[in-house]
Amino acid sequence: MYTKQENRSVEDICYEESHVQNVICEISKNFDQYFTKFLEREGGFAITSDSFKALQEKFGVDKVKNKSNVKKSDMFRKIISESIEDFEKDRQDYINIFDLDGLEEYEDDPHVFKSSILKNKCPIIRKTIQNKRAKVLDKYRADFNLTDSNLLLKVVTNLCVFSEEYFQNDYDRNTYEKISTYYDLNLDLLDTEEYTAFGVIGGGIKSMMLFKVNPEVFPSRSRDALWALWYLTQKKDFGCTMDSEFLMIDINKVITQQNYFYPYELFAFYALEIFKMLKSKAESMGIEIDIKYRYVIVDAFLSFIVDEHRTEIDFLSAQERELSYSYA
Repeated sequence: MYTKQENRSVEDICYEESHVQNVICEISKNFDQYFTKFLEREGGFAITSDSFKALQEKFGVDKVKNKSNVKKSDMFRKIISESIEDFEKDRQDYINIFDLDGLEEYEDDPHVFKSSILKNKCPIIRKTIQNKRAKVLDKYRADFNLTDSNLLLKVVTNLCVFSEEYFQNDYDRNTYEKISTYYDLNLDLLDTEEYTAFGVIGGGIKSMMLFKVNPEVFPSRSRDALWALWYLTQKKDFGCTMDSEFLMIDINKVITQQNYFYPYELFAFYALEIFKMLKSKAESMGIEIDIKYRYVIVDAFLSFIVDEHRTEIDFLSAQERELSYSYA
């Protein structure tokens, strides 16, 4: 039997095969309703057909064509194209950082790596530090300043090595989508101390780095992604005593937020299952998704789901909304 590390960030039940399959079943049941809106809203940049009709009636317009006359396949192609285009905007910055030769050069002066490269040239860290409006990020700025430069360089180097070795040794394009258990993904090491600088490079940031460098195998475990899973599973707890595994709920402070410590291997497995659903839809429309951007499409879909529930999420969070790529 597969044994997990003792220090778990979710309840033991979350690792049980029956639990995982129940989560996937629930996601599958709710997938279509979100996918339909995903197409109608063109990934979140357009209004639904019902809203369009309501506006026509309000202004007495009867003969204007709406998006129902546009092929769903064209809508999906547009979403895919725009998602990839948006993804590529800052991708090279991450690729430049994940360069082993370059990282080795900073071993003699890790402070430069921290103060120049991470702080100013890593998009996710730069934007988090520079976001002065979100007071909740004050702690991140303090933790970043206090964290040892050698540790940050070591963690990023470890992530870089992991990314390259995983793609070369663990990943097989021909069998990857046939994986049926989370532990067969072999991603459990990413949740260990060797790949973590607590408070600075946690689950959200490390997954963003990996995602930007290789979206074929590494999904982004962002704040939005975990909230989206909560909605895709209809907010069910599946037997967890602390409510949903995807969120952390502080009843006393009346604050609900993402589970910053959600295991990457579990998240990645659910992301893979969602990709399979998206791919099935694409194939039914005669669309072939470039697997080099596998998780870009998943990320776009999950972000759309969150946008559909943005008002409720802001209310439940009971604090200024964090950046979607939360630092944890």
